[in-house]
Amino acid sequence: MLRRRALVLYVLGLIAGPAPALAALPPAYAPLIVEPVGLPQRAEFDLGPAIARARREGRRLYVYLGANDCLYCRAYESFLGRHADELLPHFAGYLIVELRSTLQIEADRLFIRNGRSSLAYADFQRSIGDERARLLVYPCVWLLDAELKPLMQMPAGTGTFQTVPEQLEILRLEQ
Repeated sequence: MLRRRALVLYVLGLIAGPAPALAALPPAYAPLIVEPVGLPQRAEFDLGPAIARARREGRRLYVYLGANDCLYCRAYESFLGRHADELLPHFAGYLIVELRSTLQIEADRLFIRNGRSSLAYADFQRSIGDERARLLVYPCVWLLDAELKPLMQMPAGTGTFQTVPEQLEILRLEQ
């Protein structure tokens, strides 16, 4: 009986497919997780609550856009987990915000909301003065003040700031 039940649960799992990935930043970083709404036509991430909280707490925003099916995102997240003891004290002035996407969502379907304004990814990049290519690259990090002004231009994609010294330079806003 127990074997049969296990088999039924296994088959149901295959039919249902994999469980949705949970937020992937290590729990020690206590990210504010922003789930997309409007799927499947668009993935809209509302930064409004994060901005309000950052203003109340007098903190900067460390906005992380990762994809639950992105190997480079997993590598960066693993790096953060391995070095949490060294890095966490330097994240203290930041509200860490995690936007969880998937590789299937293309840039023209990914939107960032701030209050009444909802901008497509490339338009959001331009609105904050981000000079990087307008292609959607994972992982992507923005360091912003509570008014959504960029604090520095950030690298993006594979191998992005995956040494402790590089990560510390970014968190300290050293260019």
